[in-house]
Amino acid sequence: MADIFDVIADPTRRDLLTALRDSTASADRPGGEISVGQLVEKLGLTQPTVSKHLRVLRDHGLVSVREEGQHRYYSLDPAPLEQCEDWLVPFLGADLRKESPEDAAGSTVFTAWSGTQLPEPLRRAAESLPTASDAGAAVGRVAAAASFQAKTALQDASQGVERRVIDPLRKRLGRKDGG
Repeated sequence: MADIFDVIADPTRRDLLTALRDSTASADRPGGEISVGQLVEKLGLTQPTVSKHLRVLRDHGLVSVREEGQHRYYSLDPAPLEQCEDWLVPFLGADLRKESPEDAAGSTVFTAWSGTQLPEPLRRAAESLPTASDAGAAVGRVAAAASFQAKTALQDASQGVERRVIDPLRKRLGRKDGG
C-alpha cells in the first residue's frame, strides 16, 4: 500500500485536496461537502479521472464520502496529513538560515493578531511583504514550528517521567513487562 507521500505526489490529487479544502472554508457548502460533478466542473477534468483519484484519496482516509441517491458528496479529512506535517516540520522549523523578513512577518502577524504592540523592525518587515499570502505562509511556518516544538517537549517529558519514575517503580515492584 502506498504511503501518504505517494498519494499526495500526484498533482491531480493535490488539486482535488485543494478544491476540497477550499470548499471546507466556503460558508455556502454545509459540512464542506462538494459533489463529484462540482469537482469535475471546477478542475476541468473528466468524471472518470476525478472518481479514480477520489477513490485513492478515500482509500487513504484523506476524504470521506456521503451518498445521496446517485450523487456522492466528498469532504476533506486532513488527519492523515499529520504524518506529512510531522516529517516536514523539523525542516521548516529548523534554524537553517538567519531570520528573514518572512520569519519576522510571521511573528508580526501573530503579534498584531494577539493585540500586542509591534516592535518597529517587525512592523516594517511585515509592511515590506508584497502580498498577504506571504504573511500567511510565514505565520503557517511559525505555527508549525511551535507545534513541533511543543509536541517534542511533551514527548521528551513523557519519556523522562517513564525513565525516572515509572521504570524505577516497576523495578521496585519486580515487574519488567510494564503490566
